[in-house]
Amino acid sequence: MPMPHRTFAQVAKRRLIGKEGRDRIREVRALLAELPDYRNGPYADLRKTLLAEIEDTRVRSNAVHRDSIAVRREGAAQIALVGPPNVGKSSLLQALSEIQIKTGDYAFTTLRPVPALTRIGGVLVQLVEIPGLIEGAADDRGGGRALLGVLRSADGIVYCGRADGDPRELAIVRAEVTAAGIEKPSLIAATRADEATPGSIERMSAALPGLDIVPVSILDEGSLDAIREAIWGLTGLIRVRLRTNGVTEEEPIALEPGSSVADVADWVHHDLAAAFSGARVRGPSARFDDQRVGRDHVVSDGDVVEILR
Repeated sequence: MPMPHRTFAQVAKRRLIGKEGRDRIREVRALLAELPDYRNGPYADLRKTLLAEIEDTRVRSNAVHRDSIAVRREGAAQIALVGPPNVGKSSLLQALSEIQIKTGDYAFTTLRPVPALTRIGGVLVQLVEIPGLIEGAADDRGGGRALLGVLRSADGIVYCGRADGDPRELAIVRAEVTAAGIEKPSLIAATRADEATPGSIERMSAALPGLDIVPVSILDEGSLDAIREAIWGLTGLIRVRLRTNGVTEEEPIALEPGSSVADVADWVHHDLAAAFSGARVRGPSARFDDQRVGRDHVVSDGDVVEILR
């Protein structure tokens, strides 16, 4: 019995996340080999989509210039790590994502934006480390204009500064981002918090008003969990889990606040959204477990939804 085509489409989407170039093409071919060989119907449509993905991947690979700093978006949202040079952005990115990055105790260790995926509450979020910004970046000093261009496409900003450092350095970076006309949901990660002296966080808060500060140390898993949840807050998204035949999926889907049951069904498949009869919901938006609701019922973060055909 083949896997239901809607389930296969979700599995394919997840298996391709984070893959590009040859790795992506190799995974697409593996998926094609697993597809039932039907000439018509939804499986045939899936085959056409996957074959088109091979060509699209080749086109992207050929089009990327070696000196380009554009970052291809992955995951449910993109959050930029921004700050002056040598404040621990690479170490934080590595701790959150397990990506291997060159780090060093000197300025400008990272020279190009570095993307990596992290999983927050089951949802993949892309973090992008922006190389250290300096005063005058908005006027293209230090290649700042191109770096700020990457920042424009992000959904949120984590300003990174040493908890025990000079907060004026981070204030300069924040001023350059403002001068470039970039406004995003933001917070401050006070890095190397384990090395901070008493009063450091208070001094940072006084110098950088209006932003929440999250002390973080790569040696403290609790602080890493705290920054993950704070980053999730920047995305502005909600997490909803799907339930099919009494089994709840481990990985949630990410939706915009205010999304309805119809939006959940549309995420699964457009045809399902047009034909489903309602849903059973358990979680914050339901009055009781397995409440029967209509297509316009608004879901909340943490809901479990079973679409009824």
